[in-house]
Amino acid sequence: MTKVPVLVTGGAGYIGSHAVLALVDQGWPVAVIDNLTTGFRFAVPAGVPFYHGDIADEALLARIFAEQATRAVLHFAGSIIVPESVADPLKYYRNNTANSRTLIAAALAAGVRHIIFSSTAATYGIPASSPVAEDSAKLPINPYGMSKLMTEIMLADVARAAPINYCALRYFNVAGADPQARSGQSTAGATHLIKVAVEAALGKRDHVAVFGSDFATPDGTGVRDYIHVSDLAEAHVLALAALIADPAQSLTLNCGYGRGFSVLEVLDAVDRVTNRRIDRRFAGRRAGDPDALIADNRRITATLPWVPRHADLDVIVNHALAWERRLSEIRGEG
Repeated sequence: MTKVPVLVTGGAGYIGSHAVLALVDQGWPVAVIDNLTTGFRFAVPAGVPFYHGDIADEALLARIFAEQATRAVLHFAGSIIVPESVADPLKYYRNNTANSRTLIAAALAAGVRHIIFSSTAATYGIPASSPVAEDSAKLPINPYGMSKLMTEIMLADVARAAPINYCALRYFNVAGADPQARSGQSTAGATHLIKVAVEAALGKRDHVAVFGSDFATPDGTGVRDYIHVSDLAEAHVLALAALIADPAQSLTLNCGYGRGFSVLEVLDAVDRVTNRRIDRRFAGRRAGDPDALIADNRRITATLPWVPRHADLDVIVNHALAWERRLSEIRGEG
C-alpha cells in the first residue's frame, strides 16, 4: 500500500499528536498544522514539518498542500469543551464547522482524496440504550456535538459529489498517554476524569469531584467507555489505509472498547496504581450526563484489522501517570 503524504490538523494537541506518532512510527510522510491555542509545540516530533497557523486560513492550507504534496488529511483541529460550547456556541460553529468547511474546500482544490475526521460520541446526545451503535439516533444536546455532526454531514455530502472519501471516527472517552511518554494530555485545567485523577494523585489537585451518585448504574456513578489514546491513534492509521485501498468507500465508526467503568471504579484504579487514596467529593449531577455511554464497537472490529493493545484500565492509568510526571519535568515543576 502506498503511504501518501498526510497533513494532520491539530497535530500538536492531545489526540492529534498521538496520531502523528503512530504515522511517523509506521513510516508515513507527515506534516502538522496547529495554531497552538490548546496544542503544544513540544508534542510534535523532531523532523516533522510544522506550520503554526489556523485551518481558517485557506491560502496557508493551499501552500501547505502544495509544499507537502498532501494527499490525505487527519483532521483534529477544533474546540472540545462541552460547557464552553453551551456558553459560546458561535465559537464552536466557527472552529468546528465553518473552519472544517474551509479545510474541505482547500483539500478538494488541492486534489486531496482522503479525510479522517475526529468526531465524537456527543453526536448521539443521550442515547436510548447502551451500548450505542453507529446507526443509533443522532440527537446532540449541546453545540459541541451538533458542530461535529454538521461536519460529518458536510463530509457525506461532499463525498457524494466529488472524488473524495472520508472516515468519521466517533470517540468515546479518550484517556492515557503514549507508552513511551512522548506525548500525553497536557492542557491545564483539563476536565478528563483520568487526567484529573492522576493530577490529584500527584498532589496537583486536592480532590476529585464526583458529579452525581444517583445514576442507574451499579455504584450510582456514571459509566463511560475509556479508550487508550494510542489505540485510538492506531485506528486512525488503519482507517486511512482502508480509505486508500478502496476510494469508493466512506466509513463512520465508533471508537471504544465496548465496556465501561464507573467514576468510582476509575478512582479505585488510580488508588491501586499509585498506592494512595484520592479525596473524593460528591457533587450534583451535571445537566445532560447519561447514566452510561458505551460503544458498540462491532463495526470497527469487523471493518478494520484493529486489535487494541492497551485495553486495560490499570495500563491506561499507568501511562497517564507516567506522562503527568514527565509533563512536570518539561514544565520544570518540582
